[in-house]
Amino acid sequence: MVGFQEILSIIRQRIEEIPYPEQPHRLYRPIAYLLALKGKKIRPALTLLACNLFKEDINEAVDMALAWEIFHNFTLMHDDVMDKADIRRGQPTVHKKWDENTAILSGDSMLILSYKYLAKSPGHHLPELLDLFSTTAAEICEGQEYDMQFENRLDVTEAEYLNMIRLKTAVMLGACLKSGAILGDADVKDRNLLYDFGLNLGIAFQIQDDILDVYGDPAVFGKKIGGDILCNKKTYLLVTALNTENRQEKDELLRWLKTSTPEEKKIEAVTLLYNKLSVKEKARDKMEDYYQKAIESLNGVNVPDEKKAVLKNLAEELMNRKS
Repeated sequence: MVGFQEILSIIRQRIEEIPYPEQPHRLYRPIAYLLALKGKKIRPALTLLACNLFKEDINEAVDMALAWEIFHNFTLMHDDVMDKADIRRGQPTVHKKWDENTAILSGDSMLILSYKYLAKSPGHHLPELLDLFSTTAAEICEGQEYDMQFENRLDVTEAEYLNMIRLKTAVMLGACLKSGAILGDADVKDRNLLYDFGLNLGIAFQIQDDILDVYGDPAVFGKKIGGDILCNKKTYLLVTALNTENRQEKDELLRWLKTSTPEEKKIEAVTLLYNKLSVKEKARDKMEDYYQKAIESLNGVNVPDEKKAVLKNLAEELMNRKS
C-alpha cells in the first residue's frame, strides 16, 4: 500500500508540474494561484487511495485524480464569485485578487483542463470514467442551483437541504472514490460501496463545515467565522432553527435575517439563538448518523481490513477537523 503522505506528495508535485501557456497571463495565472493555495487535496487523494485498495501501481489513476482536483477548484472559483466571498484558504479569492470577469473565464479554462486530464486515463476505462465525471459535474451544478434558490426561501426543509448538499458536495467524493476503484479494476459491488462511502462521508463533511462556520476558530478555519450567518446562507443549522416549533425564537431569528448590520452583533445574536435551540448538537447528531453510514459501506468493501485502515482513519480525521 502507498502511504497517505506519499499520495499527497505525488498530487502536489503533479500539480506543480502542470504546464500553462505563457500567454495570456491573466487567464492562466489565477488557475496556478488557486491550485497552489494550501488545501487538503482530499478528492484526488480519495481517488488514489481507492485505486490502491485493489492495485499496487496507482500511476494510471494520477491523471484522474488531477482531473478531480482541477474540477473541484473550478467550482470553488465560480462559487466564490456567486457567494461574493473574499477569502479562500486564508488568501484573497481570485475575483478579489483580479476581478470577476477573470475568475469566470479562468474558471471556464479550469473546467476544460480537467477534461484534458481525464482524457489521459486508460482507454478501456475512459467511457465509464467520462460518464461518471460528466454526470457528477451536472449534479454539482444542480446542487449549486438549489443552493441559490434557497437564498430566497425561509421554508427549506431538512430533506431539501440534505439533498442539496448531496448534489453540491457529496457526489464528488463518491465519484472520486468510484473512479479510483474503476481504475483499480474493482468489481461493481465494491465500486458502488466506495461511492456510498464517499457520498455519506461528503454529507457529514458538509454538516461539519456548517458547524465550523459558526463555531470554528477563524485562525484555523481559513475563512471568516459567521460568514454564513451574515449572508443568511441556508445551512443545516439555519434550516434546523427555522423549522423550530418555538415561535418566539423563530420570530426573533426571522428579524435578524432581515438585518445586515452591525455584522458582529448579528453573528452574536444568531449564534445565541442557535445555542438556545441546541442546533449545534442536532447538527452533530446528524453528522454522526451519516458518518456511521459511510463506515458501514466501507466495511463492506471486499478487501482486507488493513487495506481500508487509511480510508477509515482519514474519515475519522475529517469528522474531527478544525478547518
